[in-house]
Amino acid sequence: MKYIETDLKGVFIIEPNVFNDARGYFMEAWKRTEFEQHIGVVDFLQDNESKSSYGVLRGLHYQKGDASQAKLVRVIKGRVLDVAVDLRKSSETFGKHVMVELSEENKRQFFIPRGFAHGFLVLSDEAVFTYKVDNVYAPQAEAGVRWNDPQLGIDWPIDAKDVQTSEKDLKQPLFKDAEYFE
Repeated sequence: MKYIETDLKGVFIIEPNVFNDARGYFMEAWKRTEFEQHIGVVDFLQDNESKSSYGVLRGLHYQKGDASQAKLVRVIKGRVLDVAVDLRKSSETFGKHVMVELSEENKRQFFIPRGFAHGFLVLSDEAVFTYKVDNVYAPQAEAGVRWNDPQLGIDWPIDAKDVQTSEKDLKQPLFKDAEYFE
């Protein structure tokens, strides 16, 4: 696998080695020793999966304090634009974001450490999104940032009228009012 650190320290794009033949393909999706060699020790506890249709935007979510989560995400079916926003006040890239397209074709994965808000937008008719987390969901610690906050400057590639999101996500605070890390 190829581990590519993004402009945000600790956030990685991971490109697996994919072996294709007439029968289909094979790849190692995750290997603890290799992951730890490039990124460090992350004790993943749970795998989650969601299915969404075109225009669904989930995010920008995170959990606060001791309930914060690191995530390793990928797409099994379809195509999404995945985004991580740095919420670490002491970071040189505080308030900055990075985007990556994840798809069933490119088989890329995206590692988002604790201290980041995370979200994704479905670009295909349907997408199946899966992710590992290193902490269980804690409803009392959930938080978010509004997906279309102009201060963040995220260039979502579809018209805002075509975005489908939850009522909760529509009411998330702006970045300036969010709860940060450190």
